Amino acid sequence: MSSSPLVSADGLRALLVTERPPVVLDVRYRMASTTPGFELYAAGHIPGAAYVDMDADLAAPPGEGGRHPLPDPAVFNAAMQRSGVGLESPVVVYDDWAGHAAARAWWLLRHYGHRDVRVLDGGWSAWQAAGGEVETGESTPLPGDFHGAPGFMRVVDADGAARVGREGVLIDARAPERYRGEIEPVDPIAGHIPGAVNVPTARNLDNHGHFRDPHELAALYGEVGALMRSGDESGVDDSPPDVAVYCGSGVTACHNIIALELLGVPAALYAGSWSGWITDPSRTVHRT
Repeated sequence: MSSSPLVSADGLRALLVTERPPVVLDVRYRMASTTPGFELYAAGHIPGAAYVDMDADLAAPPGEGGRHPLPDPAVFNAAMQRSGVGLESPVVVYDDWAGHAAARAWWLLRHYGHRDVRVLDGGWSAWQAAGGEVETGESTPLPGDFHGAPGFMRVVDADGAARVGREGVLIDARAPERYRGEIEPVDPIAGHIPGAVNVPTARNLDNHGHFRDPHELAALYGEVGALMRSGDESGVDDSPPDVAVYCGSGVTACHNIIALELLGVPAALYAGSWSGWITDPSRTVHRT
């Protein structure tokens, strides 16, 4: 099992020629894009990669659980098996959306108990920049035997998110103007969950679209108190803060969970996120 949730393009190229190459999943998806992810995949992808659809495979239909509720276990397991994922096979996922969609696939596989799954750092553009080979059309891998059950990653519901907002560190991963409630281009109500602090996913990345150095990430998340509490005279409390992350619909929040994992912080996901929070008019909305 890899100790990191990330793999570089050069690292993936080396893995693909080993005796036990990883299963590669193409999860290209962009919110409101006019070009379906499968079309982008068919026009060119990492050799042998299988396409995984965000809406069909990695989320349930929109509803009270938000715009991208967690998928039905039978649907998710079937998608992974169809894509060639095995119980013991290493997996690498990538996209062309700064790792946001790939992070959702990474989180779900980990949530279902897969122990060796990584995100291609820098995604499709990093693969191309590294001179990686490109395959067109559709790959049809041999079916995998993966069959997991959810429960291996921390999840909170709306009540749990509210509690973390009061007692811990609840991180809103959306853009600052959406967090502040100045604009809301997607959901019908603007604002944020009471007590939430803002760490936009864009701040996880450097100017080349790769995850920042852990020291830089530590400074970023330390600013919002996600790494330690002020306690005794040493400034350190033996009990770490309870950390949870949300975004608009539970997809891009997984990007922050990867950044926190790089720092050794096991953050929970509020899967319903903002789009789920606002389905109940009794829940308080804050704007700053």
